[in-house]
Amino acid sequence: MPVRPTAPAPRPRPIRHGRRFSLILAASLVAGALAGCGGSGGDADTVKIAYNRSTDNNIRFKDAFLEAVGKQFEQAHPGKKVELVPIQAADNDYAAKVQQMMRSPKTAPDLVYEDTFRISSDIAAGYLRPLDDQLSRWDLWGQFVDTAKAAARAEDGRTYGVPDGTDTRGLWFNKEIFAKAGLPANWQPRTWAELLDAARSVRRKVPGVIPLNVYTGKAAGEAAAMQGFEMLLYGTGADPLYDPAAKKWATGSRGFRDALDFVRTVYTEKLGPDPSDALDPNVGTRLATDWMPNGKLAIALDGSWLGQNWIHKGPKEWPAWSTALGQAAMPTQHGQPPGKVSLSGGWTWAIPAKAAHPDLAFDFVKTLQTKENAVKWDVADAQIAVRRDVAADPAYLRSMPGITFFTGLVPFTHYRPALPAYPQVSAAIGEAMESVTTGGSTASAARAYDDQLASLTR
Repeated sequence: MPVRPTAPAPRPRPIRHGRRFSLILAASLVAGALAGCGGSGGDADTVKIAYNRSTDNNIRFKDAFLEAVGKQFEQAHPGKKVELVPIQAADNDYAAKVQQMMRSPKTAPDLVYEDTFRISSDIAAGYLRPLDDQLSRWDLWGQFVDTAKAAARAEDGRTYGVPDGTDTRGLWFNKEIFAKAGLPANWQPRTWAELLDAARSVRRKVPGVIPLNVYTGKAAGEAAAMQGFEMLLYGTGADPLYDPAAKKWATGSRGFRDALDFVRTVYTEKLGPDPSDALDPNVGTRLATDWMPNGKLAIALDGSWLGQNWIHKGPKEWPAWSTALGQAAMPTQHGQPPGKVSLSGGWTWAIPAKAAHPDLAFDFVKTLQTKENAVKWDVADAQIAVRRDVAADPAYLRSMPGITFFTGLVPFTHYRPALPAYPQVSAAIGEAMESVTTGGSTASAARAYDDQLASLTR
């Protein structure tokens, strides 16, 4: 799963009144605005596109990209119009709003941006429609790698979304802080213990700096469950969350308790942010716009896309980020083979079952996924390409520092269980993490998780 383009996306321009794109600015008004205009069925010539907008008001590259694609679509489809429906909310709230909209034909958008970890549950709930007929007639579908296609394939064997990129995760570290702490610029921890020792060195030798951030708690959603906890859990052994052979979720596992112990150590030893900051739902925005560019954080367990926050001169201009930061793979617990671990996710474009204009929506997907647009998006959003033609594009290959490193983690990566129960399991993981982050015992948090899992998956 490859790499990305060069020319940075144009800096987003402010939305002007009178544009043909109707941008609904307040997420809380989305459902009411759609109902007020008669929902998706209100205008036979308008396709409505719902997507997640950054909670940081200065980050608008996704809006600018979709506006540009919308203009292309309108030019290629005379008489048709695109209405963008941005939902500005944290991930969990975004998902809840979209699900609410998809329940009724009066409010269902024609196209929706779906996180791959939620797509199975939305399929099971009947919110999405299969795309196999359209995909079989689309010549570019063959360019998508099989693993990406599988991310949007349901248990019924049908495909419900078109992926637009993926990602990997690892450790970002500040070389200047490391130098002060006596740590090497080519740092690569081999075990969890070495990672914690590096954080302890920072705490002792560089006061006032947060040694290590591991996302945690309920409010952070998947940033905590997948990007924090599962990056630990999948370093403890094979199939530590769900056993596909037995078709059972794992309970009472030593690996689960060890991963919780790691999180508890980070926060009880004050190696992480203050718990009140760590449990803030906007902690990711704060990390990208304050802690990292201002030299307040030494190590971040984070994603391949992190550089997008600074590459476009966005909310926090940081020209030196590409040389100031190093990257290291997340090690397995004891350095056991294969020695490295990563998690991959991604987003897809899906068509709601109650969309009024599904054919127009798929035509918009094809406009989004011209090779030129696919390259531009993977560059703008710091994505790892899921298409062979995009992966081979020279602009993509030189798009951002660190892309080769994060692409190199693909052989070590894992994917979350593509099962309808996963979002609820993820929420239970977040609760267990929050418990140990605020000082609760690992044993009680693990027992509570096991009890909750039994009720969720029976």
